[in-house]
Amino acid sequence: MQIQADEANGAKEPLQAAAATPEFYKKLLDQMSDGVYVMDRRQRVSYWSRGAERLTGYSAQEMTGSLCTDRALCHAEPERASTLCLGQCPLQACLRENARVETDAFLQNKMGRRVPIKLRTHPLRNATDEVIGVVGIFSDASGEHEMRRRLEAMRRMAFLDHLTELPNRRFLEMTLQALIQDATAEREPFGVLMIDLDDFKEINDVCGHSHGDRALQELGRILAGALRPSDTMGRWGGDEFLAIVYCLDETSLRQMAERCVALAEDMLLAGNNRAFSLSISVGATLARTDDTMQSLLERADRLMYRSKSEGRGRATMK
Repeated sequence: MQIQADEANGAKEPLQAAAATPEFYKKLLDQMSDGVYVMDRRQRVSYWSRGAERLTGYSAQEMTGSLCTDRALCHAEPERASTLCLGQCPLQACLRENARVETDAFLQNKMGRRVPIKLRTHPLRNATDEVIGVVGIFSDASGEHEMRRRLEAMRRMAFLDHLTELPNRRFLEMTLQALIQDATAEREPFGVLMIDLDDFKEINDVCGHSHGDRALQELGRILAGALRPSDTMGRWGGDEFLAIVYCLDETSLRQMAERCVALAEDMLLAGNNRAFSLSISVGATLARTDDTMQSLLERADRLMYRSKSEGRGRATMK
């Protein structure tokens, strides 16, 4: 047993000796599929791993001695062309905050292709715990990025109206249902605006459906701009829109409805030698504590049709 123990201890010694050399750690890092690099406080590359070469196409010889703003390390924000060097540099943040920083970004490889990556930067300290540089580790996030892109596309398909690019009826119904089910005393008062584009059938018949689509797109843009960022405007269906407005009282809801009517009056549509001055009819109502989604929407719909019957281009509230 003693001999076996001695043999086991002897087997460890070569590995322990190797682990004490810088060359051992360099070879170890070069085995990683992730890219690894080391930069000094001046943000100049002093080490560039084999994984970094594979992911970027740039060799260690090309990168060693270069600045982070050169070549592969000039990262861009996700889905945008702006470079992270302009105020959001993760390397500078790591040095400034003396802490690990994780970033989703894009690098441009040697072939010019944008590659999504996940970048992790760590402060590099010496024996006296002084930060002397940064260690960066980055991995190819193409699979994760593609999954997020597909999920976002599915989300958009499920909750956006393709013509106006506003929230669709499904999203509006889900939002209303959640608000109505929140029966707490702290629930913020809200109301709805049921909005209908007047004379839409005539626009389609005289000018054609392409002009009708353009009228709906322009109206959607104007109505969305009339609301506050906290409110929600969406296409309810056909030529109808629905706004969910967070407000304190009837006065603020009425003002919002009248604002929508006034802004829509500025719309003009021309087609087939005919010009239309567009208008909308609006039904506005506050949600009550005993409302269901159906009762709230039916009340708003009745008020909207009253606006139509009383001359159109107006808002009726109750």
